[in-house]
Amino acid sequence: MPLAVRQPYQKFDVAVRRSAIDGYGAFAAEAVPAQRKIGEIRGEAISISEARRRVQGLARIMMVEISARKAIDASASTDPMRFTNHACQPNARLQVRAGRIEFYALRAISVGEEITVHYGQTHHDGTLACRCATAGCAGWI
Repeated sequence: MPLAVRQPYQKFDVAVRRSAIDGYGAFAAEAVPAQRKIGEIRGEAISISEARRRVQGLARIMMVEISARKAIDASASTDPMRFTNHACQPNARLQVRAGRIEFYALRAISVGEEITVHYGQTHHDGTLACRCATAGCAGWI
């Protein structure tokens, strides 16, 4: 059986499993200290117009706009961070830096804890119910 090898852009081990928030989630497989980079997601670089065409009618997408002209479609990515769910009170943040989609811990994240980010503006425009169940949940994404 081949051994799993952590990619250089994945700084901490992350497990993908069923999430109480939505579908599958990214869970810390090891403790992550506050302010540390957790990892990245990679995918197909496409134009914003193509990204918006692809998301039409879809409730579950894996698309991140990285500039006014480019987006990353992570639908076919094998990176575990692509399963990061939204939370109104997240424990991590998504940052686009030099065209890379990176995730950083906002606070210490315990082993087994689901890694969440605040999605910010989305194509849902406040029409998708938020299921994060955190204190102060806005109710919509």
